[in-house]
Amino acid sequence: MRAGKASKTAMAEKKPKLHYPNGRGRMETVRWVLAAAGVEFEEEFLETKEQLQKLQDGNHLLFQQVPMVEIDGMKLVQTRSILHYIADKHNLFGRDLKERTLIDMYVEGTLDLLELIIMHPFLKPDDQQKEVVSMAQKAILRYFPVFEKVLREHGQRFLVGNQLSLADVVLLQTILALEEKIPNILASFPHLQEYSVKVSNVPTIRKFLEPGSKKKPPPDEIYVRTVYNVFMP
Repeated sequence: MRAGKASKTAMAEKKPKLHYPNGRGRMETVRWVLAAAGVEFEEEFLETKEQLQKLQDGNHLLFQQVPMVEIDGMKLVQTRSILHYIADKHNLFGRDLKERTLIDMYVEGTLDLLELIIMHPFLKPDDQQKEVVSMAQKAILRYFPVFEKVLREHGQRFLVGNQLSLADVVLLQTILALEEKIPNILASFPHLQEYSVKVSNVPTIRKFLEPGSKKKPPPDEIYVRTVYNVFMP
């Protein structure tokens, strides 16, 4: 019986393992949320079709796709499900149904914008600059005004419940990724500027933003080539 308890404890304490290519993509948000929660994790980088095929053949991927995260004895797939599990487990998903629903709405909207950033390096060179202009317009006209208004009206440090949540983590990730391409993207949003600084200084997030962390750099040609090697027929 003691051995069984010890085994369960070891399983609970085992670091999550992330399966994905060595780059941002759809796994980067998972890295952000784990880091914000103060959870150390391991990574197994996919570099070849054979590695992906091995996961698929071993029934490790429910829908034959990554991201996949091994955590608490499970093999989780589907990015949003992974994010919800980690956020709920580590108190980043609100205190009641109303807060969770607000967080979910904010996250879903932000992920729509983040998806444009994720796909940008895979566009043809001639289309990339046009897409940067399009991303900026969508951020400035559709998404950022929503969060600027929320922050202005409730006057709190975080988006929901005056505590750090999944919504804050995903929004900061998206803001910083956009600032890499458009440094003055927040010029017209003073509350978001202040908010971005405050959330960046949450100790666990500040640590993740420091050099040497598992935060991935902007996608380069090597990352794009690796993704094609792993996923393209």
